[in-house]
Amino acid sequence: MKKDSTQNSPTDAKTPDTPENSSNIDRRKFIKVAGAGALAFSIVPRFVLGKGYVAPSDKLTLAYVGCGTQGMREMLPMLAVPDIQIVAVCDPNRDAVGYKDWDRTGLRNSIRQAIKKPDWQPGGDNVIPGGREVGRNVVDSFYANVRGTDNFKACTAYADYRELLDKEKDLDAVKIMTPDHHHGLFAIAALKRNKHVLMHKPVSNRLLEGKAVIDLARSKPNLTTHLIPWDSNGSMDQVMAWINDGKIGKLKEIHNWTNRPVWPQYPVIPTEKIPVPDGLDWQLWLGAEADRQYSPQYTNMVFRGWYDFGGGSMADMGHYSLWTVFNALNLTSPEVVVPNLTHYVGTGDYGPIFVHNDFSFPEGCTVKFKYPAVGDRGPVDLFWWDGGIRPTVPEELIAINEDDLPAEGMMFVGTKGKILAGFNVQNPRLFSKKKPPVSAPSQAINSYAQNKMVDALTLFAKNCKAGTQYPGSFPEAEGLTEAVNLYAASLRAQKLLKYDAATRQITNNADANKYLKRDYRTGWDPATI
Repeated sequence: MKKDSTQNSPTDAKTPDTPENSSNIDRRKFIKVAGAGALAFSIVPRFVLGKGYVAPSDKLTLAYVGCGTQGMREMLPMLAVPDIQIVAVCDPNRDAVGYKDWDRTGLRNSIRQAIKKPDWQPGGDNVIPGGREVGRNVVDSFYANVRGTDNFKACTAYADYRELLDKEKDLDAVKIMTPDHHHGLFAIAALKRNKHVLMHKPVSNRLLEGKAVIDLARSKPNLTTHLIPWDSNGSMDQVMAWINDGKIGKLKEIHNWTNRPVWPQYPVIPTEKIPVPDGLDWQLWLGAEADRQYSPQYTNMVFRGWYDFGGGSMADMGHYSLWTVFNALNLTSPEVVVPNLTHYVGTGDYGPIFVHNDFSFPEGCTVKFKYPAVGDRGPVDLFWWDGGIRPTVPEELIAINEDDLPAEGMMFVGTKGKILAGFNVQNPRLFSKKKPPVSAPSQAINSYAQNKMVDALTLFAKNCKAGTQYPGSFPEAEGLTEAVNLYAASLRAQKLLKYDAATRQITNNADANKYLKRDYRTGWDPATI
C-alpha cells in the first residue's frame, strides 16, 4: 500500500474501554516510580525551555496505530503531553464510515473541545469519528491550535503498518490501538526495529505469539514496553495483609466476575454479502488472519467476540482486575484449565441440534484455572466468570441481609473466611469466622481522567528516553497472557486442558494445541514482517 498523500476529508464517552470505577495508578506507587524514572531520565540530555515546553529534539516521536473510536478517545490526552509528538497515524480504514460508539456525539464533542474547534465534523458519514484521515486531522489541528508554538511538522497517514515502519526511520515509539489480532504481530515488528511500544490489552490473542512478544521484549531491556491496563489495576495491599495474617485461613479460591460481554457473541458465521465500505482496505484489516467475506459483524466494537479477532471478556477485562492479583500471589502458569460454558442450539431436519461453535466466544462462561503451590502459598483455583454469571451468594452476605453479589466483583475464599471486594479489588471487606465483617478504609476509584492519563503517558515518555522499564511491562504480563489465551483455547476445545508451561503445550488434547498458535498468511509471518 502507498502512503496517503491526499489531505483528510473533514473540513476541519460515556463508557470508555476501561472497567467501570477502574482505579488508576496508586498515587504513592506513581510518585515512587515516577521519581525513579525521572532519576534515570536525568542522565539523558534534555533542555526544557520554560514550563511545559520541551525542545523538539527531546520529544519522543510516536506513531499512533489504530484510529477507531477508542484509539481516537485515547489520542486526545496523548496530544497534550509535551514530551510526545505524534508524527504518523495508521489505520486500514480511511474515513469515518461505519463506526459505532457508546453514544452518538460524545467522542465528537471531546475532539471539538480538545482541538478548540467547536464546529468540527468527522466527515465520512458524519456520525462517529474514526479512520486514519480523522486521526491525521485531529493531530494536525491540535498541534496547530493548542501547541502551535512548538512548530510541529504535518502528521503523515498510512494504511499499512508495515509501510509505516519501513518509511518512518527516525521513529522512537509506537502506540498500538488495533483489534486484538494485530497486537502481537505489530509489537514484534516494532521491537525488531528497536522501537518502544505502548499497547492496549492483550499482548496477543494467541498464546505462542504472546510468548514470542514477551521473549523479544525481555531480550531488549533498553526498549520500554508498557501494557496500558496496568495503570487501572487496584492495590492488593490490604487483601494480602489479611491473607498473610491468617484472617481467612489458607487461601483456596479466587473468584473474579464481570457483566461483559457488552457486545454480541455471534452464534453463526455471517453469510450476507455486504460491500466493503469505500476507503476500507479489508485485506489489511484482516492482516494475518485467513481471508473471508467482509461483514460489519467482524469490525469496530464487535471484533472481540470472535476467536480470530478478539480475546473475549477475560482478555478485555481481566487485565484490569487480575494483574495485581497475579503479582501478589505469584500466579505463573496454570496446570489445568476447566471450561464451563453456555451453548448454542440450532434447528436440524428433525428437531433441535447442538452446534459446536469454535469461531465465537460463548454468551457466558466460567473457566477454572488450577495453579500449583509456590513458596508458602498452597495450590489455589482461580475462577473467571462472565456473561452475567456469578458465584453463589456467600452465606456471610446472607447473614447480614445482603442477598446478592454486585454485577462485577472479586472474592478470595479461605478455609476460615472470605474477602469480598470490587472488580478492581477496591473497598475489600473481611468475613472471618463468626466475627462481624471488617471493611478497609474507602479507596478512591478514579476513571481515566485526562490529567491521570497525561501523568501515565509522561512516565512512559520519560522511561523511553532513559531506556528503562517501569511497572506494567510486557514481561510482567506473562502469567496473565497465558491465562487469557488458555481461557480461549479451553472454550474452543470445550474440554478440560492440561498445560505444560515448559513446552508451552497442551498435553492431554493434542488437537487443542492448534488454538495456541496462528496460521499466518503470506506477508504476515512474524519472521519476515
